Amino acid sequence: MSSLKFGTSGLRGLVTDLVGWPSYAYSLAFLRHVGTPGRVFIGRDLRGSSPEIAQNCIAAARAAGFRPVDCGALPTPALALAALSAASPAIMITGSHIPDDRNGLKFYSAEGEITKADEAGILARFAEVEAEGRPAAIASTEAERLEAISPYHRRYLDFFGPAALDGLRIGVYQHSSVARDVLADLVAALGAVPVALGRSDSFIPVDTEAHRAEDIAAVAGWAAEGTLDAIVSTDGDADRPLVADERGRILRGDVIGLVTARHLGLSTIVTPVTSSAAVEASGIAAKVRRTKVGSPFVIAGMVEAAQAGETGIVGFEANGGLLLFSDVARGGRHLPALATRDAMLPILSTLAEAKAKGQSLGAVVDGLDAGHAAAHRLQEVPAERSGPFLARLASDAAYREAFFAPVGIVREVNALDGVRVLLADGATVHFRASGNAPELRCYVEAGSEAKARELLEWGLATAEATVR
Repeated sequence: MSSLKFGTSGLRGLVTDLVGWPSYAYSLAFLRHVGTPGRVFIGRDLRGSSPEIAQNCIAAARAAGFRPVDCGALPTPALALAALSAASPAIMITGSHIPDDRNGLKFYSAEGEITKADEAGILARFAEVEAEGRPAAIASTEAERLEAISPYHRRYLDFFGPAALDGLRIGVYQHSSVARDVLADLVAALGAVPVALGRSDSFIPVDTEAHRAEDIAAVAGWAAEGTLDAIVSTDGDADRPLVADERGRILRGDVIGLVTARHLGLSTIVTPVTSSAAVEASGIAAKVRRTKVGSPFVIAGMVEAAQAGETGIVGFEANGGLLLFSDVARGGRHLPALATRDAMLPILSTLAEAKAKGQSLGAVVDGLDAGHAAAHRLQEVPAERSGPFLARLASDAAYREAFFAPVGIVREVNALDGVRVLLADGATVHFRASGNAPELRCYVEAGSEAKARELLEWGLATAEATVR
């Protein structure tokens, strides 16, 4: 049985299930679903398997009658920007933050990220491709090459200006992020001094939401030297940010989103149920819309907001990935919308907000009074284990009350995506299965950092005892 499936952001699975025919066939199915042949932009992250999979996608493009444009290794939002500017579809080869033994395909139509309806259409075309039979071999083929990072760099330099980060000293945790060079270059172009940290020749699965212990320790160690105003990074394909303040405190993704919305003057926020209650409590947005987890759902929510006449629309997820749905104009500078998940804009906006206010980043975040939240995951929990657990929590009130009895009385239940429980003391515990990997995630909110940490430890331990 193949591990490949569509999750919260594209098709993901084991490399052994994706390389070769599957990546060729899914790409061919996508392009048949898209329709009229033309150019298709293809990019990749720095995983060991990505170059070979990119060649499979290029061969599929030729077979579908498209002209493949090889953009090489670049951030996912940079590929999206290039493809959208050319009104062309795109395929990004990336597994984002998941381990190197996994990879994926992220598809863009000429209008932007594909929808859940598009996923169904691709699966239908895939069945047709499979029925036609596999070729004896997938022929290698040449592709036009395009340097697509420079326009992405100019997008942010032109908007923020060369003095936006003047005088700051910013640590850039480079690891194996495909944005490690463009991020450092942009920090320097905006007036700061970038300090390269932790560059790696092998792929490191940095998760910007369920932080690895080694990343937390590394960031704390770099900050303890006392020479940095912030430390920034991204996940593997640079659609999710990691930002830590001068003390080495890693900021929550929803906090980064809130600071960005305030800095850009955006008044409508669309965000999944996993973002904290601080989104509403902060008062930054005039309107907040909640969705299921995943950029397709956030995009659908932003479309609904626009149709309702709302303006200044931005979407972000608890992992920090930010989608700009509305153009931004400020001081004679213009930032066009880019409705795909991006790490660069929230990183630069957060740093620029601290600089503009003349405060440390830590002080800016403290001023939000965003409460205390935490999240982590249980790995190698397949759907056949997480599914029944979540279904029972959602439907069986007696079981749910007994399950949560050690930490409190259940006041409310939200089953929009997973199971989110509000306890009588105002704390929340939220369990959901990852759409990208065999993982069960736990998100908590509480009145203090210690209580949040305690709830998270309890949630992970109790869930593990149930699903293992």
